[in-house]
Amino acid sequence: MKYLGIDYGTKRTGVAASDTGGSMAFPRRTIVMTTRDRFFAELLAVAEEERAEAYVVGLPLLHDGTDTLTTRQVRNFVERLKRRTTLPVYLMEEFLSSYEAEDDLRDAGLSGRALEAVVDQQAAVRILQSFLNLPESRRTPA
Repeated sequence: MKYLGIDYGTKRTGVAASDTGGSMAFPRRTIVMTTRDRFFAELLAVAEEERAEAYVVGLPLLHDGTDTLTTRQVRNFVERLKRRTTLPVYLMEEFLSSYEAEDDLRDAGLSGRALEAVVDQQAAVRILQSFLNLPESRRTPA
């Protein structure tokens, strides 16, 4: 199964895609939020281009498992996404994926605009790869 991983943000959203076997995640693009309609049109177009069969959305939680404002924003995004697609949507709990992605990219020598252009994609890769590493029995739709 092919999955589309999403690191949702109110300004920028990173998108990653798995291989067709659903074992590896790859960065695809960053979608900049302009209007909600344009955002969803671009996201759904990426899913179609990639022939995705499901979405995996990172759910940021505090280390004790409690929600934050960002968690609630992601949950709202997921509800809007589910109204616009027939594909299954999964949530993947995540902690600090954007910060870890930024550290990885800095270690690789990126900085400034080059880093900003891909950090959200790399966070989406981390989210999606974590999901792909789970046994299928632990993957539950949102």
